[in-house]
Formats: sequence, C-alpha cells, structure tokens
Amino acid sequence: MDKKNLQIETKCVQGGYTPGNGEPRQVPIIQSTTFKYATSEDMGKLFDLEASGYFYSRLQNPTCDTVAAKICELEGGSAAMLTSSGQAASFFSIFNIASCGDHVVASTALYGGTYNLFAVTMKKMGISFTFIDPDCTAEELDAAFQPNTKAVFGESVSNPALTVLDIEKFAKAAHAHGVPLIIDNTFATPVNCRSFEFGADIVTHSTTKYMDGHGSAIGGCIVDSGKFDWMAHAEKFPGLCTPDESYHGITYATKFGKEGAYITKATAQLMRDFGCSQSPQSAYYLNLGLESLHLRIERHCLNAQKVAEFLESHEKVAWVNYPGLKSNKYYDLAQKYMPNGTCGVVSFGVKGGRKAAEAVMKQLRVIAIETHVADARSCCLHPANATHRQMSDEELIAAGVPGDLIRLSCGIENYQDLINDLAQALETL
Repeated sequence: MDKKNLQIETKCVQGGYTPGNGEPRQVPIIQSTTFKYATSEDMGKLFDLEASGYFYSRLQNPTCDTVAAKICELEGGSAAMLTSSGQAASFFSIFNIASCGDHVVASTALYGGTYNLFAVTMKKMGISFTFIDPDCTAEELDAAFQPNTKAVFGESVSNPALTVLDIEKFAKAAHAHGVPLIIDNTFATPVNCRSFEFGADIVTHSTTKYMDGHGSAIGGCIVDSGKFDWMAHAEKFPGLCTPDESYHGITYATKFGKEGAYITKATAQLMRDFGCSQSPQSAYYLNLGLESLHLRIERHCLNAQKVAEFLESHEKVAWVNYPGLKSNKYYDLAQKYMPNGTCGVVSFGVKGGRKAAEAVMKQLRVIAIETHVADARSCCLHPANATHRQMSDEELIAAGVPGDLIRLSCGIENYQDLINDLAQALETL
C-alpha cells in the first residue's frame, strides 16, 4: 500500500516516520548537537551535499527532519524544514529568494508581527514590500508588481482579520509575473485548506498554533510544493540558479531540481548563517500535537461556529466576523477553499467601542486573556493593545483590525460553557 495515498487523518498519526523492526514506535528525540563519522571523507560528502546525513544540529537534526516530513506529507509538498518560530519561517520564506534591492507583493491582511517584519525590519535590509488589499481586482493586483518582484505573500485565513484569501487569484497573478505564491496556512492548517491544490507554491506555518495545539513549544515550518520551475525564471532567482560560492559552488536548482532546490538552499545557507533551528525536544512536542490535529481542528471549528452564531444574535454585540457565518463577506470563498471549516478564531466588537471591549474581557472567567491563539484552551486578546499596537489607526483599519476588535480563540472545551462565559460578561455592560 502506497502511504502517499493515505487519508490526512492517518498521515497526522503515522506520517513522516515508519519504524523498522525493533525500533521505537514513537519518534525518538535525538538530543545531540553533533554526529560521529569514521572518516573525514564521510564528513566531506555531507558538506558537499553528496550524501544525506547529519553533522551539526543547527542545520539539520533527525527528530526535526522526521516531523518536517510529516508536515510535508500533510501539505502534499516535496520538501520541508522546521524553524525556531513562525516568524523565522516567514523570514526565511522570503529571504531565501529575495535580497537587497528586491521587491515583494503582500496582502495587507497579515498577522501584526509579519507586517512589522516585512514593513520595518526587512525594509532595513533593502527588500521593499507593496501591501495590497486582498479583495483587490485582478487588475489592481497586477499593477502592484515591479520588475524586481520576487514573490507574493498572503495568509489563507488572516490573523486576526479572518480574511479568506482568494488563493487562485493571487496564484494566477504571481505566475503571470514568474514568481511563487507563498501562503501562511497557520490558521486553516492542511486539514482544512489544501493551498497547493489551488496554485500556491510554498506554505509556511507557525507550528506554535494548531499544529502544536497545547501551548508547549514555539516553532515554525516551511513546505515547498516542488512545482515552481526556478530555472524557467533563472534571471529572477540567481541564488537558486547560479553557483553558491559560499557552499562549494553548488547550483541548487540544477543539483536538486525544482522539488528540492528551495528547501536545500534554505537549510544549507540560511539555517547555517542564521541558526533559527527548532530544538529536537520542541519537535517531539510538535509531533504529539500533530497526532491529534485532525480531531482538534474539527472541534475548534464547531465551537467557533456555535460561538459566532451566539454573538451574532446578541443585542450588545456590534459586529461579528467569522467566515463560517452565511452573513460573512468571505463565506463563499471559505466554502470554496475550506469547505470543512476555516479555524477556531472569531473576532467581534461590542457596542461601546474600544473601552467596552476591554471591560468585557475583564469579566471573562473561562476564556483567558493571552497573547496566544489556536490553543486547546480558549483565550482572547485585544490586538490593537497587544500584537498590533505598533500600527497607527489607519494601518489597523487597512489590516482589518479596528480598535474595538476582540480576537477570541475557541479551544476544544464544551461550546456551551464558552457561550455562557461570554453571556455573563456581556451582561455586565
């Protein structure tokens, strides 16, 4: 039986690792920085990328690679790597193919940390970004490209605006200009959204969220679809299509093909230089979370749907944003790209604005105030006062994060308990 044809639920449990006779049933934690070899020649083959293996855990580690292989199977990609955080994954995904003087097109509906990474930090590195409304027309999107554009970036379901990206529209524009589409699929996860099937080329994750699911370990992941033909646009991607003198003159696109070039370069070059590696212990925790991902996501989405419906009917709630509501502007796109559900996050505002929102949050007893999301435990946050506080009022509105927005992450508790907690908090207004 070909394991590639297994259903995603089975891949969550068994993907990435098949123990041999008498080997550990659970993924082993290889908590070692270094690895022993018999000869210098053996080690040299590893450094020349002529053989597979491990020599230093800053670059690669067996535990991390095993878990990355599982996520790769879940997304349907050709290669993947873990990183120390979702922020590191977002940074690597762009910096692997763009450098000083280059340009990237990105959706305005982004996680605040990602926006700051792109608009401030990477700008200092000489990489410019054009941020465009995800609801733009095809013509407006096309006009955002420049001769030096190297990628397009968006979130399948944005955090916390809950904008559902029209992946096919963005993929079509990216490919028309000879660049890849990078999708942050953190909120939807591969259980709910199959980005590669709609034209995405690279997927990133903050594995800290639903994939871990228990608030145990920070981490990130990058998955390559293996479908983007780098050599067909060789003039745009010299880092992949010309010899890398910092790594023995290897030309990644010719040596590893379109299936392996991108991740190999990110590992051999970026991870070598930046060291944003995930620890084997964290990867082990991540794998434990992945084993129940398909079960948890279903409950997260059920709870969020019930809570959203309750909030929409409450007289003290000004507005509710959840793509599963038929009244939501992204309902049709959600049905197209994520027919089984989007995520467990609901955003809403209460009548009375920003101060009223803060007052309601203070009264919650079951739902905790945390700078987190996509956890087994329900939590909420006021983004304008936390994750997005570096943004101006105009930037908050452009990102779909108005000042009165409460981001509520529904966990896997009983949904009636969550509704009752919200009801008593709202009654205090």
